[in-house]
Amino acid sequence: MNNENLIVSPSPHIKSERTTARVMGHVLIALFPAYVASVIIFGLRALFLVLFCAATAVIWERLCNIIMKRQNSIGDLSAAVTGVILAFNLPVTLPFWIAAIGTFVAIVIAKQLFGGLGQNFANPAIVGRIVLMLSFPAAMSNWAVPFYNSDKIITSATPLVTGKAKYIDLFLGKTGGCLGEVCALALLIGGVYLVVMKVISPAAPLAFMGTVVAFSYLVGEDGIYQLLAGGVILGAVFMATDYVTTPITNKGRVIFGIGCGIITCVIRFWGSFPEGVSFGILLMNIVTPYIDMATKKKPIGALPLEKKEKEVKADEK
Repeated sequence: MNNENLIVSPSPHIKSERTTARVMGHVLIALFPAYVASVIIFGLRALFLVLFCAATAVIWERLCNIIMKRQNSIGDLSAAVTGVILAFNLPVTLPFWIAAIGTFVAIVIAKQLFGGLGQNFANPAIVGRIVLMLSFPAAMSNWAVPFYNSDKIITSATPLVTGKAKYIDLFLGKTGGCLGEVCALALLIGGVYLVVMKVISPAAPLAFMGTVVAFSYLVGEDGIYQLLAGGVILGAVFMATDYVTTPITNKGRVIFGIGCGIITCVIRFWGSFPEGVSFGILLMNIVTPYIDMATKKKPIGALPLEKKEKEVKADEK
């Protein structure tokens, strides 16, 4: 027998054409409709802010590779995706230097200091946004009026603050808000693309959005309005589906989505912040390992640990 056939290697043993770069490429494609919508709604500054965040995220990633003497990882596109998603969570009026701090926190602190891709405990873009919200609250709540036609950007409150906007305006993005959250139509197009391409499971997004709608109606709020206003759809589709920081089973993803929806609504209705999506996802990221343990599948023929220990002791006797 040829000894080459007896070589043992670590898992995984099944090879797939689906690489990290290919998955992240699909995510970038899915984000593109919302990117185009943000440029149409908020002007050229939106175009440059998204590109700036993507570029600085890649730069921070490469610098970490060099300083920490790790393999070049910018080719997997994960840093670029983090930069774009973070930009989608920012107002178009945000100074570029503050955006650079956000990408630094996301890539260096939330990702690379924990070991790089696959080791981070929370979604890096979420961590970056929360740090900016807490550190620069005024700059992070300076919302531009859509379709301004002058060099001077006019600002106003978001629909979550005013509570006044038509469904159609929320659906098409004719309201103020973060770059990537205002156009529900563009986000849903991207979400459908990811599901069709089998990049994400619809379990967590549907559970997240459904919980927000149901919880809102239970407490006397307009559930559809709460779904369309703010960052629920953006968070549900692009951040609550992160491979690393969300559960691996469909049952776990449903639990994760429900938890995100409940926390989001509690913060919106009774907290000091008008938006709770980022905090909801972050808190559920932290408990993801426990959700995985509670929902993990039992191997066929496996015995409970206590019963197995008893059988081992019996055999030893």
